[in-house]
Order: sequence, then C-alpha cells, then structure tokens
Amino acid sequence: MTTKITERDLAQFTGTEQWYRHSLIRSVLYTDGVKYLAEKASAYWLIDKIATLQTLRKIGAEPFQVWKLELLPAGHRAKLTCADGGKAENAGKAVTLYSEVIEFTDFPLEKVELWVEGGVILLPSEH
Repeated sequence: MTTKITERDLAQFTGTEQWYRHSLIRSVLYTDGVKYLAEKASAYWLIDKIATLQTLRKIGAEPFQVWKLELLPAGHRAKLTCADGGKAENAGKAVTLYSEVIEFTDFPLEKVELWVEGGVILLPSEH
C-alpha cells in the first residue's frame, strides 16, 4: 500500500547526509531523497530496476543518466525511460538508452525523474 507523497515532498531534498548501498548491485548507491521516495511510494522496485540495469554495458557506461517514470493514461501502467544527459556530439539532445512499459504499478505520482551520476541514484534537487 502506497502512502500519499507529492512532488513538493521530494523537492525538500537538497543534497544528502547519507548514501545507501543497493543490496544486490553493490556498486550502486542512492541518496536520502531516493530512499524517502522508495519508502513512501512503496517503490523499492524502481530503485531495483535502475540498479540492475546498470549492469547493461550501454547504460552502465553512461556517466550521467536521466530516468523518468510516467504513468500512462489508461489503467495502472507506466513508462520507464532512461536517457543520457544530452551530449555535445548529439547537439545537446538526449538519446534514449532504455525504455519499458511497466504493466502494473500503483505508483502515487503522475511522474518522477531520477538521475544517476557516477553510480549514485539521486533526485534532481539533490544534485
């Protein structure tokens, strides 16, 4: 069961006091804000998904990643995407590295964006 959480709740995180090591992919860390999101939104599955996909060469080799989870209009489905940060060689345009439709989720927000930088999953406000 998910708890009510808002984008405003996430915006309160501006940096982190502690890093948490992912239990399976030990090279991946995440911040206080990401831990809060996972706990309040019952979304440890999202952290697990992002962490395990770091094992794919195409994703893990990218030093800066933008992950977006967006609910789809019909039902309890969502789309998860990962893009690079928009490199100069691509004229500053982000290139999609990964995309997946999540067939069922009770995620409480319409959308959320997480960044991965140097093996750390963080909220944009924590950068």
